[in-house]
Amino acid sequence: QANEPATLLLHKPPGFDAIAGSRPASALVGPDSRWSEDPSGVRLLQHHFQRLQPLVPLDREASGLIVLSQDGRVRRRLVEDADSIEHEYIVEVAGELAPWGLGRLNRGMAFEGRSVPPCKVSWQNEVRLRFAIKGVQGGQLRHMCAQVGLEVVAIRRIRIGKVPLAKMPVGIWRYLPAGERF
Repeated sequence: QANEPATLLLHKPPGFDAIAGSRPASALVGPDSRWSEDPSGVRLLQHHFQRLQPLVPLDREASGLIVLSQDGRVRRRLVEDADSIEHEYIVEVAGELAPWGLGRLNRGMAFEGRSVPPCKVSWQNEVRLRFAIKGVQGGQLRHMCAQVGLEVVAIRRIRIGKVPLAKMPVGIWRYLPAGERF
């Protein structure tokens, strides 16, 4: 087990950079910030914190699940197959949704000259939308919401593929166990 590359799942707080920037979320990962309820059973080893590569973008202002990995197989899956992996977000919004807005969000729209495939968008409550979307790009959810009269207050990614954020607290990480797949 000591020779296996590690993959860590972090609940990124807002204000940290997921991939690159002056405040990297990877700086939050250390022995003291491991989730006490980590179900993986993986023994914590110091080399698990070396050469971790952040793999899935998330806006600096957003919070939620990000992946840091030493494993080339995980990198290939999340980077090369990005357009086929569904991500789920809770988006807190303000404003008045246009009468045709929910249908338009579900059908997909153009973003930065690229056609966005249809996605699943539904109301979670009066101020939160749930997005299940593939191939999402930075700023895309804010753009989509603005197109239907909504202003984004907060974004939180709660799932990447089959891997959920679950009840992991903000700023805390856990291992991706061997049987869990994106």
